[in-house]
Amino acid sequence: QVKLVESGGGLVQAGGSLRLSCAASGGAFGSYTMAWFRQAPGKEREFVAAISWGGGRTYYGDSVKGRFTISRDNAKNTAYLQLNSLKIGDTAVYYCAAARDSLSYRGLQYDYWGQGTQVTVSS
Repeated sequence: QVKLVESGGGLVQAGGSLRLSCAASGGAFGSYTMAWFRQAPGKEREFVAAISWGGGRTYYGDSVKGRFTISRDNAKNTAYLQLNSLKIGDTAVYYCAAARDSLSYRGLQYDYWGQGTQVTVSS
């Protein structure tokens, strides 16, 4: 059973940056695809980014391309999401997820989820 714990969320002004972390335990972290999703109040869950087990391939949602960067450190069992040029529309709870499967934007393909971390972007 893989446990995922997100951290790094907070309140930031538009145009600012944050770095989210996702610490994994209880499984072979280096064998999992890792991803970030987000959900804003009243909206459906949205795919943000995913990274392959070795870090060589990444995949981004259209709304964050060029602003967010996903990365991972398998030695630390941790995945990251760097959020730059934040917009008010980026306000959401951000969730980290792990999959035994290959890169995907589909939430249903992810086997483990964290509890989420709140990101709030103010004007």
